[in-house]
Amino acid sequence: MTSDVGRLPTGFGRLWAAQTVSSLGDGVSHAALPLLALTLTRDPLALAVVTAAGTLPWLLFGVVGGALVDRWDRRRTMWVMDAARAASLAIPAAAAAFDVLSIPLLAVVAFLLGLGGLFFDTAATAYLPDLLGRDPALLERANSRLRGAQTAMSGFAGPPAGSALLALGRAVPLLADAVSFALSALLVRSLPAVPRPVPQVRESLLRQARAGASYVFRDRLLLGLALRPAVGNIAFLAVATVLALFAHDRLGIGTFGFGLLLTAEATGGLLGAGIASFLGRRLGTGIALTCTAAAEGLAILGLAAAPNPYVAGLALAVCGAGMGATMVLGPSLRQAIVPAHLMGRVASTSRMLAMCAAPFGALLGGWLASTYDVRTPLYTAAGLLLTMTAVTSTMTTNHRVEAALRRSADRRSSVEDSHPARVTDAVISA
Repeated sequence: MTSDVGRLPTGFGRLWAAQTVSSLGDGVSHAALPLLALTLTRDPLALAVVTAAGTLPWLLFGVVGGALVDRWDRRRTMWVMDAARAASLAIPAAAAAFDVLSIPLLAVVAFLLGLGGLFFDTAATAYLPDLLGRDPALLERANSRLRGAQTAMSGFAGPPAGSALLALGRAVPLLADAVSFALSALLVRSLPAVPRPVPQVRESLLRQARAGASYVFRDRLLLGLALRPAVGNIAFLAVATVLALFAHDRLGIGTFGFGLLLTAEATGGLLGAGIASFLGRRLGTGIALTCTAAAEGLAILGLAAAPNPYVAGLALAVCGAGMGATMVLGPSLRQAIVPAHLMGRVASTSRMLAMCAAPFGALLGGWLASTYDVRTPLYTAAGLLLTMTAVTSTMTTNHRVEAALRRSADRRSSVEDSHPARVTDAVISA
């Protein structure tokens, strides 16, 4: 299968810019929010509630959200949700300014941001393959750029900026994130429209949602791709919930040092996103995904045993590299093989499995740290990641990947024979 990998449509540049701006704001809040919560409480379980609240929308509305995205205009969905998230951040910013910020309020806002993220992320995942004509090489290249920008902004620039902005006032990093969402909304609104898939026979929303979920669970390759982030989120949220406490109490890291620790993870993530295509070509996508998952588990094990901040930073860098490569290879493969009319539902089902697992990870991390020791969630997370790698390795083999890509290419060819004008022809000239 060949493609012109150098030719990405103009609209992709605007999507790339929108994610870059938004990711910078995310990086600011990623560092600032745990530190902000620590100014309100030292209870690990209370911190876990805030973390878990942001993932609850996926548990409540995940599959139905995908069915709605398959009905709605995907570009409009993205910019409206970004605008709504910008407005939501005004709530804790005002509360911080008037010194009435609380853990329950942070949990409510985290829920609202998670709800907006559900619709935005699902719509963006479905929009990209429409924009690129489901070309596997273009999707891999585009996802590598998107992931690289996200990692650079949310990892490199954002965390140190978040720590610095927090020193200026508790409302400042929240306002910075709100501005980033607003700018992203303006950029997304300028994206080109893409032809929507031909609607299937009109069905109820719940029936359509079930069809999308069933499509994932019946396909072993798609199920394997979905299980890895699901189990991974249990592990990573268990770590994330106690990471600020672990860094402060066990590694002796202060506010600015915590931002640098997150930057080390982002360094690895940027490298992983950059070499993902190389790994896929050299090892095959299936084997590459197994190797990156194993690297994540071993890295968290190293983090748990780290005697000093330098070893901890190295472990997080390796973990970030595995995650960065995985987040390019996995979504690109899914976008290349799933039919257009199911893309929103399949994406939301896969993401729902991952996000619904996250609250359990957050609560597990808080409980283990409270009951045993702050290192215990890290050792538990490493065990979960390595077990998941072994279980899913047979579900995402190179043979399964190649067979799925052949079926997708045959399906696209039959559609193009009936409708000669391709999606990419329409948007490249837009």
